[in-house]
Amino acid sequence: MRSAPLGFFDSGVGGLTVVRAAQQLLPDEDIIYLGDTARVPYGSKSPQTIREFAEQDVEFLLSHGVKAIVIACNTATAHALPDLQKKFELPILGVIESGVKAALADPSTDRVGIIATRGTIRSHAYQHALAQEKTGILMHEQSAPLLVPLIEEDWLDHPATEAALHTYLDPMVEKGIDALLLACTHYPLLIPKLQSFLPEDIRLVDSATTCAEHLKAELTRLDLLNDSPDPGSLQIHLTDLSEQFENLAKRFLANPPGKIKRAVL
Repeated sequence: MRSAPLGFFDSGVGGLTVVRAAQQLLPDEDIIYLGDTARVPYGSKSPQTIREFAEQDVEFLLSHGVKAIVIACNTATAHALPDLQKKFELPILGVIESGVKAALADPSTDRVGIIATRGTIRSHAYQHALAQEKTGILMHEQSAPLLVPLIEEDWLDHPATEAALHTYLDPMVEKGIDALLLACTHYPLLIPKLQSFLPEDIRLVDSATTCAEHLKAELTRLDLLNDSPDPGSLQIHLTDLSEQFENLAKRFLANPPGKIKRAVL
């Protein structure tokens, strides 16, 4: 099983930031990525529909012989992770638990800001996980619906993006947050912009990096690390192929993705 690929899935291409982080930490691993671009976004769907879609995504990755699966999507993690872990025998990880643990890694942290899509904020998954990890933690959550389309337009340095970030984050800064959880896999692309105006004492915690670190720890614990001397490969499968999605995929990765295939679920 060590030589089998890792599976990642998301409702779109944002989860490729998790793949990018995993490639940096686990360069020997082969990766198969599924983006359900025909049905994006998941955040506007009902929890039951999200669970059904996520199960289909897992079945697709299993058909490609993966040894472990990462749900590279905050909304799908929030609504589907427990059910998927019960139904399937292989390791399945999400992006929430690792992000929460990283946010609370500093024992002095007692006020955490959360920005995410509406679906993730409405699920209360991060709020619940934070409260379970630390009693009395203060949370300030903010849905940020403008950020994903701005990122996908490649407006990372556009005045509109900076204005949106100030609108969403200035109230949190005024409330004295210690850490800011970037609870959407698109948001790591905003880190340079966030660092330019947030106070230096606010720690940024992104779900992509923390999830990749958690994945490496789990593969090590389960003795599933690939011991091949060859560099890992990446296969990308999207349920809807378009020039927009292919361009986004290239932007979210450090290296060219190669040929992107159409997936049929």
